[in-house]
Amino acid sequence: MIVDKKRKAVLYCRISDKSQTGLGSQEHRCRQYADAKQYDVVEVFYDKVTGGGDFMKREGMVKLLRFLDDHPEENFVVIFDDLRRYARDTEFHLKLRRMMKERGATRECLNFNFDDTPEGRFNETINAAVGELDRETIARQSRQKQIARLEAGYAVYSRPPVGYKYVKAQHGRNKVLVPSEHAPIVKEALEGFASRRFETQVEVANFLNAHPGFPKHAPGGTVRKGKVFDMLTQPLYAGYVVSKELGVTMRDGKHEGLISKATFAKNQERLTSRKKAAARRDLNRGFVLRGAVSCASCGGHLKERAATTTASQSHAPRSRANSRNCCKVFSLPGTS
Repeated sequence: MIVDKKRKAVLYCRISDKSQTGLGSQEHRCRQYADAKQYDVVEVFYDKVTGGGDFMKREGMVKLLRFLDDHPEENFVVIFDDLRRYARDTEFHLKLRRMMKERGATRECLNFNFDDTPEGRFNETINAAVGELDRETIARQSRQKQIARLEAGYAVYSRPPVGYKYVKAQHGRNKVLVPSEHAPIVKEALEGFASRRFETQVEVANFLNAHPGFPKHAPGGTVRKGKVFDMLTQPLYAGYVVSKELGVTMRDGKHEGLISKATFAKNQERLTSRKKAAARRDLNRGFVLRGAVSCASCGGHLKERAATTTASQSHAPRSRANSRNCCKVFSLPGTS
C-alpha cells in the first residue's frame, strides 16, 4: 500500500507597522490555506519591520532562507497571506524571487497566483511595482504631515524625551506634548547645570542616578554622560521644536517648556566652552549648598569647604562666597 507523503511547507508572516498586532491572524489564515492544500507546516517565520528595503535586513526572512539552505533535499512551499508581506520594493522582490527559485522553493500567496511564464512574471513585477509606489506614497504623505505639524509648533517625535508624555488633544485625533511626573527632576538637572551647581555632565549624571524617581533605561540601570548630553541639547525642554531631518528650523512650540530659553542658551554656551572643572565626589553628601546658593552681600555663588577646629579636629562644611571682596563665612545648620 502506497501512502501519499504530504508536501512540507513553511509560513512567512510580517507586519509593516510595529503598532500592528496582525501576526497571529496572518498565521491563522496561512494555516487554513495549508490545511486545505494538505501541506505539512513545519516552521513559521515572523518579522516586525516597517517599509520596504533589503529583505536581508529582516531577521525572519534571513532565518527562512537559512532554513531552506539547511534542507536542500526538501522542496518547500513558502506561504504568505499577501503579496505586500513578501517585499514592497521591486528590486528586492525580484531578487528574493530568484533566491527562492535557486533553493527549490515554491511560493504561494493567498491573494495572488504565481505563474512561472513570461506573462505571469510580468504580472508579478507590475504588482511589486504597485506595492512600492503605494509604500513610497504613504511615506511621502506621512512626511508632509509631520512637517506641517512641526511648522505649526507641535512635536511629532515617536517617543518623547524623559520629562514629557503625549496626551490626546481635546479636539481632533492628534496628540500633544505635556510634562510628565519626571519633569521636576529634569528641570532641576538642567537648571543646575546652567547655574554651575553641577560643574560637569558627570555631576548631572550622578545627580540623576542618585534620584530614586528618575527612570533609568540604560544597561546596568545608570544614566551615562551621553544621555546627559542629549538632555542638555534637547530644544524641546526650552519650548522649541526643530527637525534637521525634515528641514524644519527651530521655532517656538505649542508645548510647555521645562526650562527658560535663557537657561537653554546658557547650557549650550557651557557645553561649547573648553573650561571644565573636575567632578567632585562630595557633591551629594556634605556639600549640599555648593553652587545652589548666592551670597546676599556680593551676589556670588557660595563655595563650600571643610573647616577644621583645633579643639575637636572635626570637619564641618562651611560656605564662603567666591568673590575675594566678600569675607562672609557661615556654617551649615547643625554644625559648629
